[in-house]
Amino acid sequence: MNNFESYIQGTIPVVVEFYADWSESCKLMEPILQEVKEIAGERAITVRIDVDKNHEIAEQYQIYTVPSVAIFKEGYMIWHKNGITAAHEILDHLLLEIE
Repeated sequence: MNNFESYIQGTIPVVVEFYADWSESCKLMEPILQEVKEIAGERAITVRIDVDKNHEIAEQYQIYTVPSVAIFKEGYMIWHKNGITAAHEILDHLLLEIE
C-alpha cells in the first residue's frame, strides 16, 4: 500500500488489521472489522494490510503476528493487539479517540 503513511497522518483514527491470506485466524477477523466499520461509520477509517505484500510496513511497525489490529492517529500507533480481537475491545479504544 503506497499511501499508507498518508492514511495514518490525519486526525481521524485509522483501524488497521494486519493480515495474511493464508491465515485462518485472519479470516475470522473480517466480520469483526466489518462490525467496527459499521459502528464507527465516518468517525474512523478501516484498512486491511496484507503483510506478505507490504512487509516493509509490517516491519516498520514491528508486526510479527497475524492477525494484528492497530489504531493510528496523527501518524502514531496509539493502540495495538495481536490475535483475534473482539469488536467491542477495538471500539473501546477507538471511541476514546473519537470523543
